[in-house]
Amino acid sequence: MTAEIAFAFDNSYARLPDRFFARMTPTRMPEPALVRLNAPLARHLGLDPAALRSREGVEVLAGSRVPADAAPLSMAYAGHQFGGWVPQLGDGRAVLLGEVIDRDGVRRDIQLKGSGRTPFSRMGDGRAALGPVLREYLMSEAMHALGVPTTRALAAVTTGETVMRERPLPGAILARVARSHVRVGTFQYFAARDDTAALRTLADYVIERHYPDLAGAEKPHRALLDAVVEAQARLVAQWMLIGFVHGVMNTDNTSIAAETIDYGPCAFLDAFDPATVFSSIDHGGRYAFGNQPRVLHWNLGCLAQTMLPLLGEDEERAVAEAQAAVDAFPGRFREAWVGGMRAKLGLGQAREDDEALIQDLLERMTANGADHTLTFRRLGAVADPGCGEREDAPVRALFRDPAAFDDWAVRWRARLAAEGGERAARRAAMDAVNPLFIPRNHRVEEALKAAVEQDDLGPFDTLMAALAAPFADQPERARLAEPPPPDQPPHRTFCGT
Repeated sequence: MTAEIAFAFDNSYARLPDRFFARMTPTRMPEPALVRLNAPLARHLGLDPAALRSREGVEVLAGSRVPADAAPLSMAYAGHQFGGWVPQLGDGRAVLLGEVIDRDGVRRDIQLKGSGRTPFSRMGDGRAALGPVLREYLMSEAMHALGVPTTRALAAVTTGETVMRERPLPGAILARVARSHVRVGTFQYFAARDDTAALRTLADYVIERHYPDLAGAEKPHRALLDAVVEAQARLVAQWMLIGFVHGVMNTDNTSIAAETIDYGPCAFLDAFDPATVFSSIDHGGRYAFGNQPRVLHWNLGCLAQTMLPLLGEDEERAVAEAQAAVDAFPGRFREAWVGGMRAKLGLGQAREDDEALIQDLLERMTANGADHTLTFRRLGAVADPGCGEREDAPVRALFRDPAAFDDWAVRWRARLAAEGGERAARRAAMDAVNPLFIPRNHRVEEALKAAVEQDDLGPFDTLMAALAAPFADQPERARLAEPPPPDQPPHRTFCGT
């Protein structure tokens, strides 16, 4: 290994007891080739982009070369998948290469996803295909630009192998960066084995790594549960505010660090409808857009159950503590979501009837097939009591029955007038929270198809450039903000495993 590709690894998870993971060496890939490198992120991690683009650097990103001081391992965890309990899952196609401290002093995992079989692979091949790797690269970086806590993409490489899914596909690996890969399912893994010592070690590790201010709390493990509930409430509120549908909110996909993780069958709303489901395997709509807060509440209940042995020796009191922590979630979520919706509507003051005004708009959008992103973005231009039907035309056009918007707009503008404020400042504030560009599903599919089937990354790069500045007007890329044609079939996503 050349000195230029050295990583300043400090691998805290690898210092935990051996039952937390399986030590692994990534599978050597025959012909790794760099597809895309996130140079700004590399620099933020203290890495040299030029070195990562070298032959040796690409071999590291593909798992074919293990850097000095790395401690490659695959993590053990369990989880509820679509509500069904699976006592052992684990990293079936991923290797945690090591941890680095970024320029902000934050510890970050560098993980290779798609790097070959592990002891947790079960019947899987441990590989990933290029399409899902590029999807996660694009979606995670788009979420980061939208200001949503998320894992990030450092690089995508092809492996020189072919992987078999519904058809032969080019193999690929995603180098993924996260604050950590500890999940609700990690706690469930040890709870299912009645391994209280491991649970305590894991909880103390999470406090030290993610919530250090809690170390001196009177009841640090209860404080940890409260902190995770609070952080997850804010996270799912952010999803709901931008129309993001995760698609596979299993407990093993719920990060203790409250980052969006594991972009499988995810997508964004076009027309607003709480019942929207994109995943081809979510037949019952468990993870529909509108169900996401309830599902996360349930997942946090699973976390609380695992932590009962840490909340006190008196079982009844421990259950009461856990229940109180989880019961706080709906209120925390509602507070974050209503506050975010006020900002989206240009309301600077909190009033009692705001939630009714918000819900009425959403119901009218659902009934009229109004585009979620464009409705809120266009409201910024007409957020003034002096506007009328003529100025409203771009918003009214999004509703099948424009009168449905007109009726609501009268009450919205009355609310704006009562609050006062300067129109230009209000619009600027609204535009700062209402994106114009999201990863439109049809544009994502176009970009992935061109990349995989035609070896053309031009559409991918163009879309990435637009998504890097989602709140900015970009006239030269205006088409990427448009919803799909009305006659386009319903969008479907797949896990890509």
